[in-house]
Amino acid sequence: MQLSYLSMWIVAIIVSALCVRDARVNFLPKLSAEPRFQHLTIAVCFALFMLWSAEAGILPGLSIHFLALTSLTLMYGWRVAYLMCWPISLALVIFGNLSLESMGQFIVLSCLVPILTSYGIFLIAYRYLPRNIFVYIFIAGFFNGALAGSLQLFATSLFYYFSNLHDWKQIVDNYLIFSILLAFPEGMLNGMVIAILTVFKPEWLRTFSDRDYIYSHYHKNNVKVFILLTNPC
Repeated sequence: MQLSYLSMWIVAIIVSALCVRDARVNFLPKLSAEPRFQHLTIAVCFALFMLWSAEAGILPGLSIHFLALTSLTLMYGWRVAYLMCWPISLALVIFGNLSLESMGQFIVLSCLVPILTSYGIFLIAYRYLPRNIFVYIFIAGFFNGALAGSLQLFATSLFYYFSNLHDWKQIVDNYLIFSILLAFPEGMLNGMVIAILTVFKPEWLRTFSDRDYIYSHYHKNNVKVFILLTNPC
C-alpha cells in the first residue's frame, strides 16, 4: 500500500474514533428502539450506495458521482453521517466499485471533506444569517451542496497531484473542469431533498428545529406588538 493511501486510512480511522461517542449516545439507542428510524437509515444507505455506484471518469481513481452528503449531514449530524459512510464504502468495495486500498482515501476525501464542509456552512448560516426556512433550504441545502461537491473534487485533485499519481494538467482537463458542471445539479439534488424534508418530514432533520426556523419569527413579532401596546410612547 502506498504511503499516501496509508495516511488516508490513518486519518479515516482517527476521525471515526472521535465520532463513536456521539453515535453510541444519540444514534444507536434510537436506531435500536424505533423500527421506522431503522427503515429510514437502511433506505438512506441503500440510496447513497446506488448513487455512488453510478460514477464516471476518464483517469484511474478520478471518478465523478453525485454525493448527496449535505442532505445526509443535515439529517444525522456530521459525526453519524461520517460513520454511515463506512458501511456504504465497504459495500462499494464488495461489489467492485472501489478498491480496498483506496477505501481510506475515498472515505476522507469523498466523504469527510464534503461532510465537514456541509456542517461548517450550516453552522455559519445558523450563526450569522436570519433563521428562517428559506435560508435553511437555499443556503444550508442548495448552496451548501454545490460548494461541498466542488471542494470534494478539488481535494481529490490535490491528493492525486501531490501523490504523483497524475499530472496537474491531466487532472484539470479531465477531472477538475467538471466541478463547474456538477455544482448546480449537486446543489439542486440536496436543495430538493432538504425542501421536501422540511415540509413533510422535519423530524428527520437533526439540524432543523421548528422553534428556530418557523416559530421564532412569529414569537419575535408578537413580542414587538406586545411592547408597542403596553408602551406606546
